[in-house]
Amino acid sequence: MAPAFLIRRVGLAVVAALIALAVGWAVGSVIAHAARERLATSVAADARLRASLLASEVARFRLLPLALADDRDVVAALAKQKGATAALDRKLEHLAAETGADAMYVIAPDGHAIAASNWNTTRSFVGSDYRFRPYFQQARRGGEARQFALGTVSNRPGLYFARRTAAGGVVVVKLDFASIERQWAAAGGITYVTDPAGLILIASRQTWRFAMTRPLSPAERASALRVSGAAALLPVPFQTTNADRIRVPGEKGTLLVARTAADPAGWRVTLAQPTRAAVDDVARAGGIVAGLLAFVLLWLANAARSMARRRADRTSRLEQAVAERTAALRHEIEERTQLETRAATLREALRQANRLATLGQITASVAHETAQPVAAIRTYAATGETLLDRGATEDVRANLRAIARLTERIGAVTAQLRGFSRKASGEIGPVPLSEVIEGAQLILREPLSRIYVDWPAVAADLRVIAGRIRLEQVFVNVLQNATEALLTQRDGAIVVTVDSQSERVAVRIRDNGPGIAPDISQRLFTPFATSRTAGLGLGLVIAKDIMEDLGGTLRLVPGPGGACFEIVLQRAS
Repeated sequence: MAPAFLIRRVGLAVVAALIALAVGWAVGSVIAHAARERLATSVAADARLRASLLASEVARFRLLPLALADDRDVVAALAKQKGATAALDRKLEHLAAETGADAMYVIAPDGHAIAASNWNTTRSFVGSDYRFRPYFQQARRGGEARQFALGTVSNRPGLYFARRTAAGGVVVVKLDFASIERQWAAAGGITYVTDPAGLILIASRQTWRFAMTRPLSPAERASALRVSGAAALLPVPFQTTNADRIRVPGEKGTLLVARTAADPAGWRVTLAQPTRAAVDDVARAGGIVAGLLAFVLLWLANAARSMARRRADRTSRLEQAVAERTAALRHEIEERTQLETRAATLREALRQANRLATLGQITASVAHETAQPVAAIRTYAATGETLLDRGATEDVRANLRAIARLTERIGAVTAQLRGFSRKASGEIGPVPLSEVIEGAQLILREPLSRIYVDWPAVAADLRVIAGRIRLEQVFVNVLQNATEALLTQRDGAIVVTVDSQSERVAVRIRDNGPGIAPDISQRLFTPFATSRTAGLGLGLVIAKDIMEDLGGTLRLVPGPGGACFEIVLQRAS
């Protein structure tokens, strides 16, 4: 009997374990799918944020060569005026320090550098021959050029912006991405930027720089070597497992990949984040918890079933004992009836009393025998309810949600330093004005929180013809200037109004700051015109350039007290 009972118990345990494993696997699969979806959304948003950081850095330097092409010191130096080269060297040195550019230099029509920001260093570019450089050749032919390559003197990679001057010279600004690469590396994951051929140019891992992401044809390889100036192209540093996952040789686990759309130059930002902690470990933990919970529930159900069976057996035995005892008493009473015929009334009373006593004993016995089972049932029910509460799926999901805010908003955050954060695509079309204003509010949330801002109520269906990211850049630039003008003012305030009564939509941003000096206001939209010691005087130039490209206008509205800028856009039908 005992071996059969033991075999049955072992069999039930094995069945419960198999069911628990199946439940754990199913729950783990569901959790893994949900975690993978959340990670994919997070990685895609983070990739857009990192792309926006790259785009903003490139945008800061894109117009510098254009602004310098007509600079009087550049013109004088190319004209070989006395003392002009020395003055230009100092100006370029100052501008490079202020803007953070890696290098600025001016190349004469014969291809030799005549002035450079590093003129007073041992690695000065002055006198270097740049006729072989594609950016010099393209700028001479087409007016402007852009090239990512290794520096011939510094041997450091960077993005070169070149602009031809009226005298036939070329102004060059070099942008170094070392700071961005360090920020990407500190933010986690692997971030890299590829050109249209799939060659890695910028990467949070320096060993990936100038590595291929796909096999290149001999012609593509030769072109990449010529343009980049690299000694050799490195092989693909990862293995592609499927469309959105890669594996790095020598490292555990896979990485989830998100790629941004190509910018006008064909650059794409790719972010690869490990899935082990965010997906695999979470799914494994959830599966284990679900499996254990299922096993415990099955064990409790079996225990309750066994208890009910034992209780039924005890009840059956008790009923049988009562029946046997009742039969014995009945037989005894019948015998007494026959023997005590003369005391029938007394014996009948005694029999009645005996029946009542027997009934009381039976009742007490039943109450005693069932008290403990009832208490045990109550205890098991309460324990089972508590275990169910503690192991509910919602608790497991709550633990999973406690794992993500960068970055959207991270945030966002990670992002939302965004709308502005996306890389501007260059496309122009109907854009909700309310979303543009909300994007600017998100990016300037911290400085705007220190002053009073009167925002207008903008209808959700009010659309303007623009590019969302570039228009956000204009709003951010104007609002940033307003907040800086109110830094030392205790009752600083900004009032934003929207006039959409005609085919043009006019947005005015007015502050109650000290205003703009008359001598500055007359040349406010020319390069390097600024009243702030820390300013470069390029923000409004860039903003005005963007507005003209969007078919709108940006102007300073004259008036007493403070400054008022008007942004006029074409209303979308």
